[in-house]
Amino acid sequence: MNNETQNTEYKESWRDEYLKWICGFANAKGGVLYIGVNDSGEVIGLKNAHKLGEDIPNKIVNYLGIVCETNLLKRDDLDYIEIIVEPSNVPINFQGKYHYRSGSTKQELKGAALQQFLLKKMGRSWDDIPHETATLERINRNAIDYYLQHAVRARRLPTSALSDSTETVLENLNLITDDGKLKYAAILLFGNNPQRYFPTAEFKIGRFGFSDSDLWSQDVVSGNIIQMAEKVVELLRQKYLLSYIRYEGMQRVEELEIPEDALRELIYNAICHKDYMGSTIQMKIFDQYIELWNDGDLMEGVTIENLLQKHKSKPRNPLISNAFYKAGFIESWGRGIEKVCRAFSDSNIELPQFSINSGGLNVIISRNNNQEMVNEKSSQKSSQKSSQKSSQKIIDLISKNTNITTDELAEELGISRRAVAKHIKSLQEKGLVIRIGPDNGGHWEVVKNEQER
Repeated sequence: MNNETQNTEYKESWRDEYLKWICGFANAKGGVLYIGVNDSGEVIGLKNAHKLGEDIPNKIVNYLGIVCETNLLKRDDLDYIEIIVEPSNVPINFQGKYHYRSGSTKQELKGAALQQFLLKKMGRSWDDIPHETATLERINRNAIDYYLQHAVRARRLPTSALSDSTETVLENLNLITDDGKLKYAAILLFGNNPQRYFPTAEFKIGRFGFSDSDLWSQDVVSGNIIQMAEKVVELLRQKYLLSYIRYEGMQRVEELEIPEDALRELIYNAICHKDYMGSTIQMKIFDQYIELWNDGDLMEGVTIENLLQKHKSKPRNPLISNAFYKAGFIESWGRGIEKVCRAFSDSNIELPQFSINSGGLNVIISRNNNQEMVNEKSSQKSSQKSSQKSSQKIIDLISKNTNITTDELAEELGISRRAVAKHIKSLQEKGLVIRIGPDNGGHWEVVKNEQER
């Protein structure tokens, strides 16, 4: 026989405690338990196989409440038993404890892991749980309006939604029960003070020196999570990251050292996929990189490898994610990380590195804070735009006066005669203007379409 796998387990003899393994298989993806087989997959046989073949099915029913196919098999005149366990669509416990098959090991589920497991088996998520005491008075109308304005701007809600009542908004997002109880997601998204109920619903930012122990300064962003990303980015812009100034014509543009849309996407992901029973979101800022961590492992079926590709969206907190989607903050098709990587690539910055660390998703984000390099890029962009404007101005002036001279062009543009000659040569090479006749006595013509060229 083959070696043990996630779905197979070998036991040399029967013990009632092996009902835990059957419980673990039933709570996971099912599996097969062989009795009378050693760890190497070698059949060693059972002396009381026939009696066990009658007793084991009864014990499974009595202790676990499920029915498993039990087969008496024979190899080389040795009897052994095969117990086939189907996955259960309801949670199964053995003597009040819940076991789960993970990889090739069995685990007893406790605490938050048990809560998540039970909710999943019931077809619910953690953020779908109603709070017993929180009322509509705990909801911040400004947060509701903020959500509505962004949802309308993203064209995911009609303009008429701006006048919806708080209760209507919550009902449309499935954030309130029929008897008026707020769900956990409603409190987190729009609550006046969600941290009263969920203390770890915060976003910690720290500036570090050479190591994690070298903390220079820190801030904590709290409040509702629908506006949290906006507050985080604003704080990063004001205090922690560099913004480089450039001009597009007369307009001043301040460009964050990291692609802002990509940075927001990573922050939104951390907020939406966080395990709110776990630790706070943490952002550590070092000279050359940023480390962003949120509590909560990847959802079942999602790996680091397929996270970086197109993949099915599997939100940990579906109600929270739905509100962020409606507001236009995230995509619902698992394309967010792909867009992040594309933005970093377009900006010639090293792609973010994703890993699982301490039970949560960790992202290393490279900083583009080389001042000389950024200034050079900005200077090149400004120079290119200035050159384009001068060339267009020459075309406009020639269109108005085909006999205009180089000296007159230089005077109009406020640049040297040599610079004008350089622009004209470039325009001639591109086929945008042509010279008819000699330098003295001839005239210019602007080529208006492809046929003229």
